[in-house]
Amino acid sequence: MTRRWSFYMDFLPVVVIIGNECIDMGLLTLFKAATLQGMNNHVFIAYAYAVGTSVLLPVTLFTRRSRVVPPISFSIIWKSILLGALGCTSQILGYIGISYSTPTLASAIGNLIPAFTFMLAVTFRMEKLSAKSRSSNAKVMGSIISIAGAFVLTFYKGPPILQSSYTHISSPIHQPVEFLKSVDSSWAIAGVLLTVDYFMGSIWYILQVHTLKEFPDELTLVLLYSIAATIISTVVALLSVPDASDWKIGLNLSLISIVSSGIFGKLVGNIVSAWALHLKGAVYVTSFKPLQIIISVGLGIIFLGDTLCLGSIIGATIISIGLYGVLWGKASEEIEEDVGILESPSTENAPLLQSYRTETFEKTKDGNV
Repeated sequence: MTRRWSFYMDFLPVVVIIGNECIDMGLLTLFKAATLQGMNNHVFIAYAYAVGTSVLLPVTLFTRRSRVVPPISFSIIWKSILLGALGCTSQILGYIGISYSTPTLASAIGNLIPAFTFMLAVTFRMEKLSAKSRSSNAKVMGSIISIAGAFVLTFYKGPPILQSSYTHISSPIHQPVEFLKSVDSSWAIAGVLLTVDYFMGSIWYILQVHTLKEFPDELTLVLLYSIAATIISTVVALLSVPDASDWKIGLNLSLISIVSSGIFGKLVGNIVSAWALHLKGAVYVTSFKPLQIIISVGLGIIFLGDTLCLGSIIGATIISIGLYGVLWGKASEEIEEDVGILESPSTENAPLLQSYRTETFEKTKDGNV
């Protein structure tokens, strides 16, 4: 017995998550351009969260009547605050790390997110891990292969294959990796900050999956932790940047970057992530993270005149193979669970039947007495 293919369960999550990763890379490009014009990191994060929360608040209240919203308990509020603190702190550390290094190092270390998430999911028993299960082995091997492919793509350039006709401009996202030869302490500081950033991000994914099981309303949950993140990021920004002149935003690229990050990153991106996490789990969602390097290379070739090299093709191929392994393993696991539910005795009807038999036996016994 096999599970029928579902557009909602099998195809839509893949398209939505890949689209979200593309948006993230575009927003990173805008952020780098804004910071080159003097935009402060802390001010940028505070404004972006404020924009996202301002748009999300009326949307949530307007659609609340058409949705079945579970009651908000103190536990949900506390977990929402923790999610906001984790997300905000993670972004602050990430931007500081990039300021000490380059986005290339950040994207390389970011490939550890699937590994971190998988280990945490297994530790908290959110993912099944069995040496005898083909689906478990496929997910483990797929994660390892895609991480390895991402590192190959990042650290190995190889000979050029396709030379762009445009004047070559070095991409701010995917530059030739020269930092392996560097012993500058700033790279070590950046590496530590970025590693902590992505580890906290993995905890954020795991905690959000856990919270959505208790409170299955993605829109309200995103609003709650967005409010918490807005408050926290604003306080941090005010303490770090007390000069009012640094908070002034004109009609320039900084404003475009803030509005785009607030709407497409903090609003749309967080809602999409929450929906995908609730539907497919943290390991599935984070397994797409290595695609960011492929996306950045593609953007560099199309818009920045970068050269297509052999290392990019090899790395992209390895990442694709690993990602397919994770997707196959997850789909096989869902089929096994669905078949097990269909073939097992009904857990809902059995207690009722047992209760009926017990009541009948007691009535018969009382009648005989």
